[in-house]
Amino acid sequence: ATLTPLPRTTIKRQVASLVLFLCVWALGCETVHYAVLEEMESGSFVANVAKDLWLDPKGLSARRARVVSEGSRQHFQLNSNTGNLFITEKLDREELCAQTDPCILYFEIILENPLQSYRAEVRVYDVNDHSPEFSDNELLLKMPESTPPGSRFPLASAQDLDVGNNSLQSYAISSTDHFRVYTRHRSDGRKYAELVLETPLDREEQAEVSFMLTATDGGSPALSGAAEVRITVLDINDNVPEFSQTLYRAQVLENAEQDYVVLTVSATDLDEGINGAISYSFSQKSKKNVSAFSINPVTGEIRLLGPLDFEETETFEIDVQATDGGGLSAHSEVLVEVVDVNDNAPEVKVTSLVSLIPEDSAPETVVALFNVRDRDSGDNGRTVCSIEDDLPFSAKPTSKNSYSLVTENAFDREKVSEYNITITARDLGTPTLSTEERIIVKISDINDNSPEFGQTSYTMYVRENNGPAVLIGKVNAFDSDSEQNAKVTYSLWPAEVGGLPLLSYISINSENGNVYALQSMDYEQIREFQVTVRAADGGSPPLSSEVIVRVVIIDENDNCPYLYRHTADSYPASRPL
Repeated sequence: ATLTPLPRTTIKRQVASLVLFLCVWALGCETVHYAVLEEMESGSFVANVAKDLWLDPKGLSARRARVVSEGSRQHFQLNSNTGNLFITEKLDREELCAQTDPCILYFEIILENPLQSYRAEVRVYDVNDHSPEFSDNELLLKMPESTPPGSRFPLASAQDLDVGNNSLQSYAISSTDHFRVYTRHRSDGRKYAELVLETPLDREEQAEVSFMLTATDGGSPALSGAAEVRITVLDINDNVPEFSQTLYRAQVLENAEQDYVVLTVSATDLDEGINGAISYSFSQKSKKNVSAFSINPVTGEIRLLGPLDFEETETFEIDVQATDGGGLSAHSEVLVEVVDVNDNAPEVKVTSLVSLIPEDSAPETVVALFNVRDRDSGDNGRTVCSIEDDLPFSAKPTSKNSYSLVTENAFDREKVSEYNITITARDLGTPTLSTEERIIVKISDINDNSPEFGQTSYTMYVRENNGPAVLIGKVNAFDSDSEQNAKVTYSLWPAEVGGLPLLSYISINSENGNVYALQSMDYEQIREFQVTVRAADGGSPPLSSEVIVRVVIIDENDNCPYLYRHTADSYPASRPL
């Protein structure tokens, strides 16, 4: 979908409360389109993004909604509480886009939890804030009195920084008996004045003809600029210089050095002496041309004044004139095509990054969003994006020059807890240029490992008649998770020994696994027993494992021998000897 330019009268009526154009196809539209007038004050309302994207305004703040502009300057600000989009600074269309029309500012609306982005663009419409201007207030021409009616003379163009209907539209001259003016169009759309001689000149009657040339734009109200045209009528010099070509073409690499010879124009004059001496010059002295090229007035060589930039200007149209000593001149056009070279490496801009993800993240989880831009053209500006093959991540295109970094496989934090990812953007030029952007993604732990004992079982020994709280041994379990998930706590399973609860015999330190005898052991009553020790981690839910601990009582010589005397009827009590 596209925007239809507003009629000029409509724009004037709606400066105070601009109705913004919005292209809303459905939720998930590739690009949201808005439009504003230039020169709107900082803080001016643009649109309600939440409404246009069918989002809940209350959720924008929670999802940390923000606006990321494509360039270095942030032209817009998003109120995450209301969803309203505002202008952060006064927009000057001529500063932002020069003669490019339409003037589009691109940005992205980023939302988190889950991570989403919406492409958006704002078209900045021109207002008629510049008048047409001539580079010189006085235009000087020389014409021989023998110039035939119908002869045409291109005049220096006026410059108007506005575009569209607000740009220069027509030329007019004040009343004169000899001339008419026509508005002509160049191939790039620029307009210039062409002076046409209507009636013959007579130097003896009028040696100089002067009138005002007015350039008018199409704004409402229209703005204009004027220059005085002064034509000196010369005595007869009956041969005009003639160029060898009416149009010259040349190609120049944008990295050509200063003083490089672009081409040489050539004209001849059949007259002799001073009337046949030719001087070359630029007839259209636009700032762009005179700052980039020079012409030798004697040889006609056109040279570079400095390096060119294909990314700024692809072609130059230069008007040259050859003037003889009698003041007669001829005109030709030089078309210089700037050839792109691969002098710009791709630019990688990470717009959003989730630097910590859980190890159980599902495949295709979005970790980062980034854009790749190359200011060159053709293959020099086409890019490919990649990351290292041995990483469990991949870069997937989401739209033109936009990518998302997503997970490919499951993670195991216990093996790799951090990934250093290098994003490489490479163009297809010769030689190729590339840029690397490094990001770090850390893996957070989940409780996926149970504690493991150092032994499959333990045997501990204690001598009978021991004192209370005697350390009889230690168990140890290790959990390969981290932090709270790796904190191990020890406990005894409830059981009985000799009819008494297990906890009355032994205890275990829940933090370090030390096992203690709580009371004096009696070998003659209990020679050994076994207990189950459980090791549980601090995860949620906790994981645990068990191990059997065998406690063996070591006998001491703490009983005297007894003599038993047996009868047929009874078994009397024993008595010591």
